[in-house]
Amino acid sequence: MNEDDPCPTETALEMIGGKWKGMILFYLLDETRRFNELRRLIPDITQRMLTKQLRDLEKHGIVHRKVYSEVPPKVEYSLTDTGKKLEGVIKGLEEWGKGILQTKG
Repeated sequence: MNEDDPCPTETALEMIGGKWKGMILFYLLDETRRFNELRRLIPDITQRMLTKQLRDLEKHGIVHRKVYSEVPPKVEYSLTDTGKKLEGVIKGLEEWGKGILQTKG
């Protein structure tokens, strides 16, 4: 790899790194979720931060946002095909984390 070429790992971590994106992706792995459902599943995240993180994931083509034209508005989030390719990474992190927790206990 040429030193002027972008680092693939750095690129990936810029897209999915941070405190909250991993949890958001984890909860979207198996099913489509509504905004408030994600808020309940990740109680420490603020509404503003969840909105920001979902928008960022959507901008990168990892999360799809579907808005239904009804009152009150209904919005659902799901993984795109690109996002679904992260399943092995997310599941791997889950297993790695379980191993760390076992050694601490």
